[in-house]
Amino acid sequence: MLNHYETAFILTPVLSDTQMKEAVDKYEKLLTDNGGQILNREEWGLKKLAYPIKGKTTGFYALLQFDVEPEVVATLETAYRRDERVLRFLTFRLDKYAFEYAEKRRNRNTKKED
Repeated sequence: MLNHYETAFILTPVLSDTQMKEAVDKYEKLLTDNGGQILNREEWGLKKLAYPIKGKTTGFYALLQFDVEPEVVATLETAYRRDERVLRFLTFRLDKYAFEYAEKRRNRNTKKED
């Protein structure tokens, strides 16, 4: 059974925009190759960190919302840990209320883009 998940991660600020998009594409491809379905992708850009991480005070923020088998999340997090470009990450399963809220947020964001 597929569960709803959301993952947010921070990439090192020394990357160019192209390299940042390639990194996000890499994780998106990892999920789709393992039977996942991407529901939403948000790139929040370069933001100031609340506290320095590995000597960096800024980072590229990205968020992926997806449906996938629970075993694939461990594969995703292992890939995060092995990648020097990832400063921090957080992946969590959405319950039905969080999923409904994420859907509303996604719809609100698509209306703003129109």
